[in-house]
Amino acid sequence: MTTAKLKLSVIVPVYNLENYITECLDGLVEQKVNFNFEIVVANDCSTDNSLAIVQAYQARFPELIRIIDNKVNQRLAQNMRLLLAVAKGEYIAYMDGDDVALPGKLQAQVDYLDNHPDCGMVYHEVEVFDSDTNATKGYYTRNYYNRQYIPQKANIEHVVKYGSFFQASTLMFRRHSHLDKVVDDQCKIILDQPFQVLNAGFLQGSIEGIGEVLGRYRIHANSFGAMTLKDHTRREQVLADQLQAISNARQFNISEDVINQGKAHYYFATALFFLKIDNIVLFEKYLKKSDINGFRFDERHGLAIDLIEDPDRVKAELGFN
Repeated sequence: MTTAKLKLSVIVPVYNLENYITECLDGLVEQKVNFNFEIVVANDCSTDNSLAIVQAYQARFPELIRIIDNKVNQRLAQNMRLLLAVAKGEYIAYMDGDDVALPGKLQAQVDYLDNHPDCGMVYHEVEVFDSDTNATKGYYTRNYYNRQYIPQKANIEHVVKYGSFFQASTLMFRRHSHLDKVVDDQCKIILDQPFQVLNAGFLQGSIEGIGEVLGRYRIHANSFGAMTLKDHTRREQVLADQLQAISNARQFNISEDVINQGKAHYYFATALFFLKIDNIVLFEKYLKKSDINGFRFDERHGLAIDLIEDPDRVKAELGFN
């Protein structure tokens, strides 16, 4: 690394990712860029071979890779804080250790921030793929269920009302003076949405997307979605985290009306989750909670509330059968 100003820090939290971290690091060290950057990996006391793999990469790329090796397991929120505390770049990119950066990712995002000074956060499209078969399952942003509500120049209100419309490992944002306040450890499972809300609030810039596919999002047995499908109480904790995430928007003078719209949406989405798996008791519970001040998230929401006493018909009307 030269003494020139560091343009970018890529932060990578790692815990027991020996099967995936090689592909993640390959994608990062092979990036062709015209600026100085660093890759900061925080190994959170992994019990597998993750640390040895990362150390082998550091030996090959000593000027590029830095390692934080926790001696006690900190869990993800604190691990994120450690990464942000040591990151030196003008811009910061987040990568999960089981995701993949495709060629051109870092250069495209840095160029975008350089050329769009009003943009605080930039994301890109990713291919969603099955880890076992390598088969493409879809594309995160273009297939996002609220995609029609997201403009090219989005902002904090869109994250509050419509959720995380970009995948966590696609985020790059400008450095700011409140990096010590963007991780909410009151959230137990969902950390990406509070991270997005808080960064957007402190930056006060737009959130803009690059349509090009510049990464791959891995689905595997221990991924977020797969684990949630196995454990219904986990899905309820996800809801609690989402509600906590959007409550953080109040400090940025986001109106209660916008926050209540976000709440109605998350209760409704949770109700649909339980309807799909035929848990009618929890479907009705969360659908009733979604009826906030008469707000209807969209026509699907209105239909479900109107037909709450006939869940089979709701399933049929929404195409769940």
